[in-house]
Amino acid sequence: MKTSQSAETEGDEATSWVSVCPRGLWELRQRRKRGAEPADLSGDVYPGIGSLCRVRVQRQGEPTTDPELSLKPDLPITVLSDAQVTPLQRSQSTMLQVPIGDWIILRLGEGQCDITEGCVEGMRAGERCEVLLTPLTDRPGGGQEEQKRVDPDQSLCITVELQSFSPGHESWQLSAGEKWGWVMSHKQRGGDRFRAGDMWGAADSYSRALKLLITLKLHTRGEGEEMTPIEEESEEESEKKDSLEAPTDCQYRSTKASLYSNLSLCQLRLGQWSRARGCASRSTLLEPQGLKAWYRLGQACLEAGELEEADRAFRKLLELQNDSPSALRGLREVGRRERETDSRLGQRLGKMFS
Repeated sequence: MKTSQSAETEGDEATSWVSVCPRGLWELRQRRKRGAEPADLSGDVYPGIGSLCRVRVQRQGEPTTDPELSLKPDLPITVLSDAQVTPLQRSQSTMLQVPIGDWIILRLGEGQCDITEGCVEGMRAGERCEVLLTPLTDRPGGGQEEQKRVDPDQSLCITVELQSFSPGHESWQLSAGEKWGWVMSHKQRGGDRFRAGDMWGAADSYSRALKLLITLKLHTRGEGEEMTPIEEESEEESEKKDSLEAPTDCQYRSTKASLYSNLSLCQLRLGQWSRARGCASRSTLLEPQGLKAWYRLGQACLEAGELEEADRAFRKLLELQNDSPSALRGLREVGRRERETDSRLGQRLGKMFS
């Protein structure tokens, strides 16, 4: 979440927020160099979801290789097309995810680089911003207090430039079908990142999907309910229309439950027990027959030391799936930890009364 801060100089705007990358969470302090208000406000002043943005990221202090392009929005937005989007591979060794010093074109909203996108969201064409990045240390547990500890010795200063962008949308401007398309795209990207071992990136993708999905609550369709009919259309137009329809009630609940369950698994892998418990619990409420969610709820409670809640979750899983190896294994672990707890308590009491 971004928070505004008072600017030190007129025309500057400072904000701060926490960003996600494969190496964890980073605190960003950003200062934009505001120029004059655009003369024509009829078009898009800022990029939106789906905007193609021509940007460059540089470490502060490094020389500019092509200064004639800097801060000059001289490329018409019409030259930016899908074919020009720079292909970027997600990397586990860097938090920026973009080549340093090169002009690239990225699509806003995909979450390829949360840091760069977060900067670009509030920039105008031809603007530059300075950013101080500081890593947050995240200890197991997932509470807010674990995310307040920073390591200033590993801070990094960068400059982000936005030269030009194509029109995009605010989330409220997207149709229900378009939002659903973005939701499914984020969900698929989350799965790809999880399989690649990018837990932070997967969690970010699932969180982005959930944020958009929640806004579709009032736009779902009943089973068999058709969208507003239109005149005769070709097969290709019909397929395109179907892909942009709002989800049914069943699709909405099932997808939401799946996203919470997947997010819970990522949080378990990251050692965020309380967050994993909360997401798994939401998933079970949406889909009470969801086996994976009950198992993940049991795991999260077990790791958090909440043995009674873990026992209930594993027993529910066993009720849904007789002889479930996962449930039986979980219950055995609950019993083992209860015995350990009783043993330690007995030792302490023995010392008190000896």
